[in-house]
Amino acid sequence: MKKKLLATMLVMAMTASMVGCGQTEEPAAAPEAAAPAAGAVEVEAPAAATDTSEHVTLTIAARGGSHVDVIEAVKANFEEKNNCTIEVLGLEAADLKQNVALDAANAEGAYDLCMIDDPVMPEFMEGGILLNLTAEGYKEDEDFIKASRAVGKNPYGTGDTYALPFNGNVQLFFYNKDALEKVGGTIPTSWEEVLELAKKGKAAGLNGYVIRGQQGNPIVSDFLPILWAYGGNVFDDQMNVIVDSPEAKAALQMYLDLLAQGANFEKNDIVASVADGSSLMALGWPSWFISGADASAAYAAIPSKANGQEHPTGMIGNWMMGVTANTTHKELAIELLKYLTSAEVQKQTVDAGCVPTRYSVSHDAEVTAKYPHLAEICDATDNSVVRPRTPKWSTIEEVWGAELSNVVSGTKTIEQGLADSKVAIEAEMAK
Repeated sequence: MKKKLLATMLVMAMTASMVGCGQTEEPAAAPEAAAPAAGAVEVEAPAAATDTSEHVTLTIAARGGSHVDVIEAVKANFEEKNNCTIEVLGLEAADLKQNVALDAANAEGAYDLCMIDDPVMPEFMEGGILLNLTAEGYKEDEDFIKASRAVGKNPYGTGDTYALPFNGNVQLFFYNKDALEKVGGTIPTSWEEVLELAKKGKAAGLNGYVIRGQQGNPIVSDFLPILWAYGGNVFDDQMNVIVDSPEAKAALQMYLDLLAQGANFEKNDIVASVADGSSLMALGWPSWFISGADASAAYAAIPSKANGQEHPTGMIGNWMMGVTANTTHKELAIELLKYLTSAEVQKQTVDAGCVPTRYSVSHDAEVTAKYPHLAEICDATDNSVVRPRTPKWSTIEEVWGAELSNVVSGTKTIEQGLADSKVAIEAEMAK
């Protein structure tokens, strides 16, 4: 009864904030199951921990796009060894979240495994949607990047494991190399250096820096790394709201100063303008700019210094995968989860779009020779920052993003916008 109630409450909350569910950015995905990727790879499938003499079907609710390609490329090996069929449903992020939450209220689930976006993990773990893997005998695998495996634990970083890192992602700093050379600059390590470069870019007729200042997830994801660099955050260690701190005011002033040297664009325009050199710099997710071994813009870790201080700034955004609590094939589903997140599968599927979440694969010589950005993503993930671990993050992101957008548009001052942000976030936390 408790699980059904929590799942129902989760669905109600999601319905109210559906637009802001896509926290971790990926290319547009097909709404239906994708066709198998060409050239399925040969990977040894582990023996199942249960009797599979009776043919069964395992269903995975997945984020559509390259994630489906990865699973399709290797599923045949597991199917053959375990006498099963694996069905992969590729869904948009919002649909994935809603469908899995709705199905969690059923005694027997339609899904055996599901993918979960990093910020959604607290909702799913505390909502009883995911199987407790530790309670089922799962042992810690230290080959997973530490920051990535921490996302799958409840309490965060220290508790039991409910999901494993399936696909890596972390925000990076993107810039146009030719434009940077044009203004005589070098890769910045502080936000003061970013601002000086932006001013030079504007003087040269470019957008010195472009922000992604639309309401909700866009502006929150774009602003948070700067807030972190200044030593600010959304909550303190006791979950008190601190978005109106002196650090937050300084960070938001920097955000406005950067905007004054450039423009406020949506994602596609950010990517296009940095790629063609009409814009000098921006923050973004690797999948925006990097496809396979090709990158449309140069990249580096997000500057971590501001006001003479240094703090981690890269926003982690892994796609996790877990077993549903109401699966009817628990043992086999756990084996499939371990198989799909294994080092062997990750190494074999980088060509299909896998971004490894393991140290051994991210720094494998054969892998990095072809995809050097994967080592950069791994190193940046090791020094990344996780978004606040609260089941209410989706709605908090919406109300805070609305107030930040008010400041960017000039309808509120920094002080008023952040004061109103604090009130709005506290109201959400009190619900």
